[in-house]
Order: sequence, then C-alpha cells, then structure tokens
Amino acid sequence: MIKDSGMARYALWRLAGLIPTLLIMITVAFFLMRVAPGGPFDSEKLLPPDIEANLNARYHMDEPLLQQYFRYLSQVAVLDFGPSIQYKDWTVNELIGQGMRVSLTIGLAAMVLAFVFGTLLGITAALRKNTRVDYSLMGVAMLGISVPNFVIAPVLILLLAVYAGWLPAGGWDWGIASMVLPVVTLSLPVTAYIARLTRGSMIEVMHSNFIRSARAKGLPESLVIRRHALRPALLPVISFLGPATAGMISGSVVIERVFSIPGLGSYFVQGALNRDYTLVMGVVIFYGVLIITLNFIVDMIYAWLDPKVRYDAKS
Repeated sequence: MIKDSGMARYALWRLAGLIPTLLIMITVAFFLMRVAPGGPFDSEKLLPPDIEANLNARYHMDEPLLQQYFRYLSQVAVLDFGPSIQYKDWTVNELIGQGMRVSLTIGLAAMVLAFVFGTLLGITAALRKNTRVDYSLMGVAMLGISVPNFVIAPVLILLLAVYAGWLPAGGWDWGIASMVLPVVTLSLPVTAYIARLTRGSMIEVMHSNFIRSARAKGLPESLVIRRHALRPALLPVISFLGPATAGMISGSVVIERVFSIPGLGSYFVQGALNRDYTLVMGVVIFYGVLIITLNFIVDMIYAWLDPKVRYDAKS
C-alpha cells in the first residue's frame, strides 16, 4: 500500500528537482544559440551600421554575454520570454500561446488514439499468442514502427484527400476533418510501439503465479484479465506514455509542415532558421517544462497502478 506521506515527499522531491534541471537546460540552449554562426539581423542585404547598432541596443544584444544571460533569467523568472525578433509586434508568449493550442490538440488526440488502439491490439495479440491473429497484428505493428511519418503522411494525403476526396489535404480550421489526417499520421508509430509493449507485458503477466491462483479459484477468464492481469500488464505502457506524449507533441514538426498546420513546431523551425533567439528559447523552455510535467504525472499514475511501489524522497 502506498503511503500518502511517502507520495507527498516523492512529489515534493521531484518538484524541487525541476528548478536545477530547467536552469541547466536554459543555460545550454542560451549559449548554444549564441555560438551558432549567423545572427538575427543577418540577411542578403547588409544593414547600415547605425541601424544594426540600434537593433542590437533594442534587444540588449550589445551587452556582454553574461549580462544578457542574467537579464534573460530574470525575465524567465516572471514568465516573460520577451519580444520576438523576427515576428514584429508579437511577443514570444503570444506566439507560444497561439501555437501551443494547435500542437497540444494534435499531440494529445494522437496519444489517446494510440493508447486505445495500441493496448487493444496488444491484448488481442497476447491472448491469441502464436496464432495467425498474433502474427498479423505484430507484423502490422512492425510495419508501423519501420515506416516514418514523412512517408505515411503523403501516402494518406494521396489516398484519402486526392483520390478519395474525403478529407482536406492540409490546412487548419479546428474542424474534425482537418484533424483526422495529421492525428492518424502522428499516432500510427506510437500505436505500433504500444501494441508490442502491451503484448509482451501481457504474456508475461498471464504466466504469473497470481494469475494461476485466480484461475484455480474458478474465476472466469474475462474477470481474471480485467481484475488481475490488465493493471500490471499496463505498467510498462504507462512508463512509456510520459516521454512518448512529450515526444509526440514536440516531434510533430514534420507533420505540421506537411499539413501546413500553424503549430508550435512550425514556429520553432522558422525561429531557428531566422536566428530568432527569444522565440527558440521560449519554445525550448516550454517543451522542457512539458516533458518534466508529463514524466511526473506518469510516475504518479504508475504508483497508483502498482500498490507495491513505495516512493522514497531519498531514492
């Protein structure tokens, strides 16, 4: 049984570790951006020296590097990521807020779809181990893992948008039709991973001693699966969901570009190409907080699923 005090200590310990982790991430990203060749005001047409000097002063880029760094830390401490250098009249907070809604919607919808279908396929394959159903499902799963998103996306566009005409080929209007292709494309590889994880874990659990004991008591097989096998079988899947969800949300750059979706990934790519320091830093910090938060939530769910787990703040 998990003690509430132990869970509280563990939660506080994890939250305390958030600050140094974020500080290291911000520091590395800040100085890597500065040492990269080129600058935000470089272009094919050279700017007059006085105009470039005014721009550098406007964004405090004429200050010593360490002074810029500590100035930026003081802004981040109050959740102010500053103005965007390339998107005029826009702050980084506004751009992140605008793109975050789109990326989170696509990523979370794809994760829910992948979890539901992945677990169902994995459980079905495990319960029919070494049959044609098992081989067929795992063969399809291996295909889903092997084929990258940038290959799946054009194929789905060609079949469902161009030839069939059922769905739009791109764009974003917050409608269901515009969500189907990017969500399905993004979810397919993760669905395959979850299916294989679930199958392996389910097979292992079904051969455990406590499952044999449940069967010896005369419980129906469906009840044995639902009440005794399902929760421990999902533990590896739950551990995978944290980084997978963060990776799906932050790794939707290719999908957003292919389907012309104005998500956070598109802003990040454009900001990196234009050396928009403040925009890139803001997106990096947002993704870092997202990954840490999702991993924290997964750890809590893992403890709830497995009552034998006891977290200690010193571990």
